[in-house]
Amino acid sequence: MSRVDDVTAEHPDTTLDQPREAGPATAEHRRLAESDDPKAPWRRWGPYVSGRQWGTVREDYSADGDAWAYLPFEQSHLRAYRWGEDGLAGLCDVEGFLNLGLVLWNGRDDRLKERYFGLTNPQGNHGEDVKEYWWAVEGTPTHSYARWLYRYPQAAFPYEELVRVNGERGVHDEEYELADTGVLDEDRFFDVEVVHAKGRPSDVCVEITATNHGPEAAPLHLLPHLWFRNTWSWGLDDRRPLLRQVGAPGEQVAVLAEHHELGQVLVQAEGAPEVLFCDNETNLAAVYGDDALPADYTAYPKDAVNRAVVHGQTDACNPERRGTKMAFWWRFEAVPPGESVTVRLRLTELSGRPDPSTGFGEVLARRAAECEEFYAAVLPEGTDPEDALIARRAFAGLQWGKQLYLYDVTRWLEGDPGQPPPPAERLQGRNRHWTHVNLAEVISMPDEWEYPWFATWDLAFHCVPLAHVDPWFAKYQLLLMCREWAMNPNGQLAAYEWNFSDVNPPVHPWAAWQVYAIDGNRDRDFLQRIVLKMLLNFPWWVNRKDPEGSNIFEGGFLGMDNVGLFDRSETLPDGQRLEQADATAWMGMFCLRMLRMSMELAREDPAWDEVATKFLVHFLAIAQAMEDVGTGHISLWDAEDEFFHDVLVDEQGHTFRMPVRSMVGLLPLTGVSLVPNWVAHELPDLTDFFDGWTRRRPELADALLHTNHRGYSLRTLSMCDKGQWYAVVRHLLDEGEFLSPHGIRSLSAAHREGVEIDLHGKHMSLQYVPGESDSGMFGGNSNWRGPVWMPVNALLVDALRSYGRAAGAGQTVEMPTGSGRRVSLEQVADEIEDRLVGIFRPGPDGRRPSTPRHHPAGPLWDAHPTFSEYFHGDTGAGLGAAHQTGWTALVAHFVCARGGLPNR
Repeated sequence: MSRVDDVTAEHPDTTLDQPREAGPATAEHRRLAESDDPKAPWRRWGPYVSGRQWGTVREDYSADGDAWAYLPFEQSHLRAYRWGEDGLAGLCDVEGFLNLGLVLWNGRDDRLKERYFGLTNPQGNHGEDVKEYWWAVEGTPTHSYARWLYRYPQAAFPYEELVRVNGERGVHDEEYELADTGVLDEDRFFDVEVVHAKGRPSDVCVEITATNHGPEAAPLHLLPHLWFRNTWSWGLDDRRPLLRQVGAPGEQVAVLAEHHELGQVLVQAEGAPEVLFCDNETNLAAVYGDDALPADYTAYPKDAVNRAVVHGQTDACNPERRGTKMAFWWRFEAVPPGESVTVRLRLTELSGRPDPSTGFGEVLARRAAECEEFYAAVLPEGTDPEDALIARRAFAGLQWGKQLYLYDVTRWLEGDPGQPPPPAERLQGRNRHWTHVNLAEVISMPDEWEYPWFATWDLAFHCVPLAHVDPWFAKYQLLLMCREWAMNPNGQLAAYEWNFSDVNPPVHPWAAWQVYAIDGNRDRDFLQRIVLKMLLNFPWWVNRKDPEGSNIFEGGFLGMDNVGLFDRSETLPDGQRLEQADATAWMGMFCLRMLRMSMELAREDPAWDEVATKFLVHFLAIAQAMEDVGTGHISLWDAEDEFFHDVLVDEQGHTFRMPVRSMVGLLPLTGVSLVPNWVAHELPDLTDFFDGWTRRRPELADALLHTNHRGYSLRTLSMCDKGQWYAVVRHLLDEGEFLSPHGIRSLSAAHREGVEIDLHGKHMSLQYVPGESDSGMFGGNSNWRGPVWMPVNALLVDALRSYGRAAGAGQTVEMPTGSGRRVSLEQVADEIEDRLVGIFRPGPDGRRPSTPRHHPAGPLWDAHPTFSEYFHGDTGAGLGAAHQTGWTALVAHFVCARGGLPNR
């Protein structure tokens, strides 16, 4: 944990940026100290199984790149996956060889509940929308203790109805959700909680408890599945692992898993469940027909357990009780209302058997107590209990969001020798310029289902809250994206699986500095490695996204989806180009973070002085260029509107400023950084350059601000001069524009009536939409036209606090604008942060603003904060992906770092 008190804020010479003491020595902290390797013993087993593997790019071998259609949900229980596995509350080893997941059946569904169900992108007005309810309840970073809760209907799951009704609805209709179907009325559902607790790194206790919340007794079948990832069907390695039942009749039910890499793993089940065995292989007959089945085709394919249980096919499973997939089958014919049933499994690597004296219950109790101890040390003393719950749930979501990601792009493009050759069109299709990518890593994912693949800028934001609980993992993730098997040889960072070549904002340096500070300002090895990699990434931006050499950047998509009047990712006609205020701001922030990190490294190695100077010069050039674009000399800054805007430039250099107030124009505020006072006496060369350069270039004075406050001389680097800063802040804090009760909106609410322009004969319009977008401009499931997004709010809060400590010290602004109430910029940052945390706090009626509309009311629902992708700009209701505790977990960072981190 890292915080700054008032003394630190007032006396930056004495305490800021100094290495701090190591964290507290709780049992979990001691385990973390032993776990600075991706394959460290305590990290060997974890919830690394994806929430969805079907419909992903990795599993798509089609000619047209339609991943949703190539392996749809309807075939997910029939076809073996090539690059991963999916399941409910999945547990696996760090290489994903052996998987254990929850499977349920209520006696009414037409299939076992093995995985989450949701709509594909074309199937509804939102698309890519999961239709299930579950929550990550608890999680420690070494996965020594974890809890997860799933809400399972007692009626038949309405698969067809959800697809049909959503397909009938348009963009102006609300989505049709599971609760809307009526199957959850009168609380007719089971809450199924899964607990993982490690006795030792190689000994995992798994407890599954199902509680009937309905008014009547109801049947339930618990069928946790154990299976090997299929590595033998592709013609690359024909070694087959084996699951087989062991032990004499009458003894505890046990299954031995034997694997050529993993070794032997014993899974024991309490009680007397029935065991069913099959093979994790495609049911070729069901998918492709009976015409050409190979000689070695298994008689017991992947869906055999489903056919045995749901359809009563008694001969579906292997009578010899062996295979590569199996289920433990407990049947509860009538669970009384309000009652619970519990089953237990214990997974143990035989190379590290548990201490026989350590009972199952003792392991659960001890790890639960240690989890409490750990978070008591992580959270600031005196944290409100509700805020502590919010932060812990966010941290839990991050732990459950770690997924094993396997993707060898060259192998994927060319196909496997044991399979039919893929269509030739693939070699000219998606990700063909990324053949170096070969990942087999546990990676922090945006969410379990809608985005079960890494996105580099999402991941950078994940690492900030992760650093409060697991700094090693946070640093490892940031560095992983820069390794040669992920980063493009040209220096570009991979964007996301659907298009690695897309352009995401360069937030890596910002996140790296945050992580460094949270971890105590002491890991210079990490800092140096990041800076070296960013020295490769920076030229890619300069060479590819500033073709005119003007220091004004284009970028295109930049994560902002449909915030503009047109799709910025598309090539503009007739040689036009869009000079982007946000792209330029991102690059200014990039320079400042690199400058700050280089200064830090120069304290011990003077060679970094010259790197710092390079980024200072580039930042000053960008700051100056913000004032001058194109031959028409139109600035990104609109003096009349007092806001920054994108500018369209045609081939002749004529310019047109886009008349939209959006997050694009707020981001220049983030181009701010303080120069620590120790620079003056520790880095004399850089100090001389600072002074000499500004004497020679007085026009840069606006970008390098000197402030004297309470006896301390502070330097502030800013892309905006003071007049621009406070003008943009007036818009930012206007409740009729960006300031909502729940944070900062992505589009000004002043555009409620819309903005319309005619440009080169083409009519374009845009309107503030606080909820789901009514535009399909960018994929149909993303909305930057009004809602509150946590990551950009975090950047703005950081910028407000930094500016307020130096250039803005001793000055006040109106909050809200026009209210007459004046506060400091640091107070503004605190209050915005409080509004963001407040999204998840219960209101007077017990309902949390963040709770999605479709969640029913009542204590069974209100007890659980939901961490959505973004939030309604007026009400705060959760929107988009309903389990994106990725960047939305920044709320935990706000709770842990009240008042901000040390001066950046």
